[in-house]
Amino acid sequence: MIDVHISQQLREKIPAAVLGCIQCCVSVEKSPAELLGEIDVFVQRAQEKLKLEDIITQTHIADTRIGYKALGKDPHRYRNSCEAMMRRVLQGKGLYHINNVVEVNNLVSLTSGFSLGTYDVQKLSPPIFWAPAPQGSHYQGIGKDQINTEFLPALFDEEGAFGNPTSDSVKAMITPETREILLCVYSFSGEDGLASAIRQAKELLERYCNARNIQERIIK
Repeated sequence: MIDVHISQQLREKIPAAVLGCIQCCVSVEKSPAELLGEIDVFVQRAQEKLKLEDIITQTHIADTRIGYKALGKDPHRYRNSCEAMMRRVLQGKGLYHINNVVEVNNLVSLTSGFSLGTYDVQKLSPPIFWAPAPQGSHYQGIGKDQINTEFLPALFDEEGAFGNPTSDSVKAMITPETREILLCVYSFSGEDGLASAIRQAKELLERYCNARNIQERIIK
């Protein structure tokens, strides 16, 4: 597996920070109806059972928000991606459909409460470090302008930051040309619930993305 580490600075600020990683080869395609159906079922159930104010009480979302505060980042202004998706779901705005790999990423995030990021391995220059982004840092987000990444817990390779639990950069985004991925589950809750999320991600990648040569690792 690609070399991934958690920086000492992040460990000191957030002792419960843990990464769950899957690296595998995939076939990136339009999402099949079955996968979109699984997402629709989740959306319907969430809309029936939850209210907006319930979102931030969910364990892993709450822990992520606490982690952001520990780094000096406002979790209200810079919502983690799971929280942001849940808000879209409960507001009836729907989710963007991109491709099978991205949809698997999002489904695991929604059902687990963790924020996830999935990256094109061929676009990365290891080693990878998960660390607080420095003051004044930014990058171009996917479908967005420049994102202020200052103090966010970001993934870095030798060329700089490329992802974080709020929004990823275009650098290693998943495209139809992607052949190998690194899926990262961002946990601020230690290993609680992480093995289950990794197992779900592996099963969905195998079912919907022709995943093969699968490697798993928990970094703590």
